[in-house]
Amino acid sequence: MKIFVLVSRFPYPLEKGDKLRAFHQIKELSKKHEIVLCALSDEKVSNSSIEKLKQYCVQVEVIRLYKLKIYWNLLMQLLFGKKSLQVSYFYSAGAHKKIENLIEKVKPDYIYCQLIRVTEYVRDLKIEKTLDYMDAFARGMERRVENAPFYLKPFLKIETKRLKRYEHDVFNDFNHTSIISNQDKELIVHIKNHEIKVIPNGVDYSTFQFKEVEKKYDLIFTGNMGYPPNIDSAVYIINEIMPLLWQKFPNVNLAIVGATPDARVKALQSSKVTVTGWVEDISDYYAASKIFIAPMQIGTGLQNKLLEAMAMKLPCITSKLANNALGAIHEKDALIGETPEDYVNHIVNLLENQELYQKLSENGYEFVKQNYTWEGTTQLLEDLMISK
Repeated sequence: MKIFVLVSRFPYPLEKGDKLRAFHQIKELSKKHEIVLCALSDEKVSNSSIEKLKQYCVQVEVIRLYKLKIYWNLLMQLLFGKKSLQVSYFYSAGAHKKIENLIEKVKPDYIYCQLIRVTEYVRDLKIEKTLDYMDAFARGMERRVENAPFYLKPFLKIETKRLKRYEHDVFNDFNHTSIISNQDKELIVHIKNHEIKVIPNGVDYSTFQFKEVEKKYDLIFTGNMGYPPNIDSAVYIINEIMPLLWQKFPNVNLAIVGATPDARVKALQSSKVTVTGWVEDISDYYAASKIFIAPMQIGTGLQNKLLEAMAMKLPCITSKLANNALGAIHEKDALIGETPEDYVNHIVNLLENQELYQKLSENGYEFVKQNYTWEGTTQLLEDLMISK
């Protein structure tokens, strides 16, 4: 089958969750199918990134979106339109024409869209197609309202309403829909949301595997540090959790690892807190750490960071919100906290109790191996595509 894959960002390098998901799904699907990749991009894509995807695609096309036009579209949509700004950001009439011409030329058997950002380009085409919502965008936006600066709150509220409406309206334009977790599935506002297929992410076990190295960091938190839920979590760790922990263990240190750190994240740097920014191989930092902590307070979706840490046999501490998507068993596969005191108690227990530490390390590893592989999860996607 020839599959036309349409994404809103070029799926390499793998510093964002949507890129990671698209890359590994393309890689797995390419074992049985011809993949034509069409990627929008608001920045220049390196030749090395394009060559990486050419290993798995019979054709790779990049359609450039320029910031000046993007901002003009957003302004017009905000003032005079009703469409989601997420969708408007990635829409261009010129890009639409190019995508139509490309589809006419390659004549795909199937279209796979990642995220509602790109659905305007193909929603009216009479070709079998699947939309991967990935996350419940509207709910994620809604959770950001409370902690947003006062001047952003009105815009976030408007965008939340528009996203809910768009997530609903686009549903019927696709033969199939998928999403990353049951939690997100229930947050899509549609009478038929039960028909959405849950397709989790997997782990690249060749990259994320246990390594016996010296431990430089007691705690680690990872992710794209320009992403609001990660910024929120990093600030929460330093302002709410660490002061209580340092009262008991004054020398405990923390690594905050991930690309594009926001100014609020950079400001957390200290003698006991390392903020790395982009790193070439994040698995080296997992390996050099004792405990993984991800007290996610906002956001949606499945946290890849937890899958990666568990794959590397790091005991994990996370929030109820994050674990609703993950599905780990408290005190067996991971530790779940709700308050700063909870997180501190969990950290102290892991530092002091080697038996508990080893139990969570092994159980967490077995949990992800059984439930989260790219081969297994992409098979669910392939099954969805060929079902009638």
